[in-house]
Amino acid sequence: MGVFSFLKNVGERVFDQIEEQREHRPIPQLEKLSVFKEGLQRQKINLLQRIMDSSGVAVKNLSIAMQGTTVVVSGEVNAQADRERIILTLGNVAGVSAVDDRIMVNASTPKPKAVFYEVKKGDSLSKIANLYYGDPMKYNHIFQANQPMLTNPDRIYPGQKLRIPPFDH
Repeated sequence: MGVFSFLKNVGERVFDQIEEQREHRPIPQLEKLSVFKEGLQRQKINLLQRIMDSSGVAVKNLSIAMQGTTVVVSGEVNAQADRERIILTLGNVAGVSAVDDRIMVNASTPKPKAVFYEVKKGDSLSKIANLYYGDPMKYNHIFQANQPMLTNPDRIYPGQKLRIPPFDH
């Protein structure tokens, strides 16, 4: 548990449509402004909820809230890897600067935690696999660990955070 920081302007741009709608609406009166902002926040939370629903990660009692640009997430998962996938899935959304993780792991045998790696310019999954595992051909292990967020091993970008799990030999 803890707060994980992300680059706010990097990631999947799921909030763009909401922001574009806001720009084309007339500015509401001051007394309606808070209601308007709450509506935008609810729309963002609903989008994040849909992303999690389509991620395939099983979460009991999933709760997503937003405090500014920080996503607060809680629930229960059966594996540390699922917890890490949730953090990265929500954190790698443009407009999210941090994920406040309150997820409980119900694992009888805890597995080692993965490392979170921030992609740099010029990185590839092969290069990262070589750095962590000493073998660039183990890139698929990193790719698999970051699905469904990653859909193609050649599509990573600077600022994106990836989950680098320990390699099971």
